[in-house]
Amino acid sequence: MYSVSRIVFLACLFLIYSGVSAQSVINNYIFFNMDRERIHDESFLAIRQIKGAQLKYTWKELEPEKGKYNLDLIERDLNFLKEKGKKLFIQIQDVSFDSLSILIPKYLLNDSIYHGGANSQYNFFDDNEERYEKAGWVARRWDSNVSERFHLLLKKLGEKFDGQIDGINLPETAVDFGSKRRLYPPGFTFEGYKNAIKENMRIAKKAFPKSVVIQYINFMPGEWLPYDDHFYTRDLFAYAKKNKIGVGGPDLFVYKKGQMDNSYVFIKDCANIIPTGIAIQEGNYEHVNPQTGKQVSISDIYSFAKDYLKLNYLFWCTEEPYYSSEVLPFLKTVNN
Repeated sequence: MYSVSRIVFLACLFLIYSGVSAQSVINNYIFFNMDRERIHDESFLAIRQIKGAQLKYTWKELEPEKGKYNLDLIERDLNFLKEKGKKLFIQIQDVSFDSLSILIPKYLLNDSIYHGGANSQYNFFDDNEERYEKAGWVARRWDSNVSERFHLLLKKLGEKFDGQIDGINLPETAVDFGSKRRLYPPGFTFEGYKNAIKENMRIAKKAFPKSVVIQYINFMPGEWLPYDDHFYTRDLFAYAKKNKIGVGGPDLFVYKKGQMDNSYVFIKDCANIIPTGIAIQEGNYEHVNPQTGKQVSISDIYSFAKDYLKLNYLFWCTEEPYYSSEVLPFLKTVNN
């Protein structure tokens, strides 16, 4: 008969070789967004518990002209971080939340085969959606001509950086064109949009077989869980698990109902199966935990991420005064 110690040893081996971790280990990154020069900050570089930086690069930066790519932006940041013993996680941005900011290459805007290249999102001020304002621009992800160009960018990035960067993430799935159909972009359907996201995931994973690939899945247009469920969100997470593609999202709101009912329940279900990560973004540090009625602490955020969601990656934003006075001191104390 096996001894107790022998059984424990065999159980640990099973967990290791099956790819399952007995306890969530979080890789802590600083999310500098577009403020990429801040990777030179000594306060960031000096903390060994910080694995590296998550940096955002826009599609129009990386492809300033059709078929001409400017990958030196990433290579420069990657080389610097390597020299300092840090890793790089990149986010490729094709969506903005500013009505004046369009983040796709100009050639997409000017050539009719791309149907404008991007469409407006909206903020609505009444339930009838009669009063609204533009609230940013999103690439026409569901448009095959536009997505073909985005896929070429992902392939170019993979050829250059697969295995060199720690990971790449694609931006959030949430888009807001309203629910009354009056402002739906040409060619947009909920099912077509979902399938386009899946194709982006597939191409990214194929381009980056060595680096971690994470698709941010927070909310899907056309449904609101748990009451209005059309299986768009469920299908994306099931596809991610089947194809070993990481998942996550923007915003870590401890026990916030909207996130708990939509993305968090699925992210938690993916723990120890595929990579999972969430970006702690502006406003998250001020969130009031509905279970306690109190503003969250940095420790609360970390515990929720580690013990409840069992995340692999946390991307901490630099919102002040929290970043300097609370986040960095806290990260010095973690054991991961």
